[in-house]
Parts: sequence; C-alpha cells; structure tokens
Amino acid sequence: MVRCGAAVLRKYSNFIDDLRVYVRGGTGGMGYPNLGGEGGRGGDVWFVARERTTLKSIREKYPQKRFVAGTGANSSVKALKGEKGKDCEVHVPLGISVLDDDGKQIGELNAAGERFLAARGGLGGSLATNFLPCKGQRRTVHLDLKLIADVGLVGFPNAGKSSLLSKISHAKPEIANYAFTTIQPELGKIMYADYKQISVADLPGLIEGAHANKGMGHKFLKHVERTKQLLLVVDISGFQLSMKTQFRTAFETILLLTKELELYKEELVTKPALLAINKMDLPCAKDNLDELMTQLENPQDFFHLLEEEMIPENTLEFREVIPISTYTGEGIEELKTCLRKSIDEQAEQVNEEYRKKKLLLLRTSK
Repeated sequence: MVRCGAAVLRKYSNFIDDLRVYVRGGTGGMGYPNLGGEGGRGGDVWFVARERTTLKSIREKYPQKRFVAGTGANSSVKALKGEKGKDCEVHVPLGISVLDDDGKQIGELNAAGERFLAARGGLGGSLATNFLPCKGQRRTVHLDLKLIADVGLVGFPNAGKSSLLSKISHAKPEIANYAFTTIQPELGKIMYADYKQISVADLPGLIEGAHANKGMGHKFLKHVERTKQLLLVVDISGFQLSMKTQFRTAFETILLLTKELELYKEELVTKPALLAINKMDLPCAKDNLDELMTQLENPQDFFHLLEEEMIPENTLEFREVIPISTYTGEGIEELKTCLRKSIDEQAEQVNEEYRKKKLLLLRTSK
C-alpha cells in the first residue's frame, strides 16, 4: 500500500504542458489617397517548432503571454507601396497542438521547423478600403503539449517506472516508495553500442478513473497519444493505492490499465505494446508470475471472476513479456534488446508501407 500527500501533487505545477496566450497580427499601414498609394500589410504571428524549447521557458521569457506583430508602413510620396510590418515568431516545443478558446484544434507542430500562422496581419490602406488600414487578426489560443517519444511507460503509481527509466537510460527521475513519485513527465534515452537511440517517457502514474480525469488523468493520458509504442510496467505482487481502494492483482492491474487507455481513446490500445513484470526479487514472485502467464495466455477464461466494469473491450496483445527487477537488475538488458527489436520492426513496417504507396502511385501515374 502507498500513500501520497497534497504537497507532492502540487509540484506538478512546475511542469507546464498547457499555456494560454494572446496573439495579434499587426495593423496595416495608411494608404496615400492623392497618389493611390497602398499601406503595407501588418506583420503575422507565427508559432515555429524548435528543439530544446519548453512552455515553461516561454512563460518565463514572456510573462504577459502576449505576442503582437509589427504595424505595416504607411504609404508616402517616396514609397507608394508601404513595407509589410515585422512578423512575430514564437518558438514552441515539438509536439504542440494549437487549440482555440473553444478547445478545437486548429494546428499542430510535430517536427523542428514546422510553422503555424497564429494571427494574420491586417491589410494596408488602399482604394478598396478607402485608404484606411485594417486591424490584424486577434485571438486567444492554447498551446497544448503532448510529449513525443518512441516508448511511453504506462503503469499505476509505485510500479517502478522511475526506477526502470534510471536503469535503462541516463535520466535521473525522483525515486521513492510512495505514490506519484513521478509528478511530471521525465524523458530518457536508451543508448546502444551502434549509437542507436530510443527515447523513453516516464509519465505520471495512472489511477482508476483516469479517463474521467481523476488524479492526473488527462495530464497523463494525452502524453501517451504521441508515443510510438507502450511499455506497461506492472508490480508482480499487485497494487493498492490506499486503504480506501481495493487491492488489485497483477492481472487485474493489466486489465485496468488497458481499460483506462481504451476509455480515454480507443486508438491507444492499438499501439504496439510490451509488458515488463517488475519486482521479481520479491518473495513468491515466481509463483505469481506462473499464474499471471497462464492468465495472459487466455485472459477471457478469467473474465467471469472479475467485475464487469474492469473488463476492456479489447485486450492488449503484447509483443514481449519480460520479467524484470529494477532492484537486482534482472531482465534489464533483455528488456532493452526487446525494445530495440520492437522499434526496429515497427520502423521497417512503416517503411514497407511507404514503399508500397510510392509504387502504387508510380503505377497509377503510368
């Protein structure tokens, strides 16, 4: 059983994955009626994806969270066509979704260098506008961050995700024997001998009801969306959050995690998944593992023993099931090998599908 305090949960505010900002395009320049001159268009506000940028750094650098582009130049005798106002570029992290105030997604930035026009500048004064300039577009938008990683660690609190990340990568997450040790996402990279790197995200622990935004619900689940694969981490001895909650076996834990992912977004359970059975150094771990493996072979045979609301519509098909101990190091190297193999196979599958599409396009064009 594990406990957590409110003081621990409040630390989550140190990590920012949503930022509300005001953007305004520049006003156009004045036209010149006597000579038919046109004022310059107002500048635009752009969001530009850049690596090693965080929402926290944006908030610290721009505490007012206001981004306004420059005003277009007025038309004059010397320059009948006024110059365009200066654009305002805002560097944002990779993995940003841009939402309007109603929560509708209006843009997405996933790769370095990608750009999104957040607010367009107003037209300069011309004959069409009676030589009066137009104001630029203005609105409030949300920058919603979803971490991009090859592998996302999924598990209930205290399953050993932080310990595992510290074992397989150079990341140094906080590790302790209480729930919600991970109160903000941690990113690590597994380094292989041939210089291949796999990014792994340790995300805040789920609890039952996370899909309904209980605990850190949506703050956790939205980050799972951008990971290529899932690695479920389960305590072989089971899990109980507190005295007020029910004890769950390892098998029940796997089903509940699947259910939470499914209820939040069905596509999540279609991702390639691996299963790490942690704490194999504990007494009775071998017997518990034998029982769990029997249950995983034909999970439907055991559904009649469970509460109906625990049973997911679709069970996860694990590519590999790896018993590990983050305490003794058992199975860690095997897990790293399995992750590498799974990621490489997925990449080859994506490449093969791309090649087939290109071939089909070539044949169609002929």
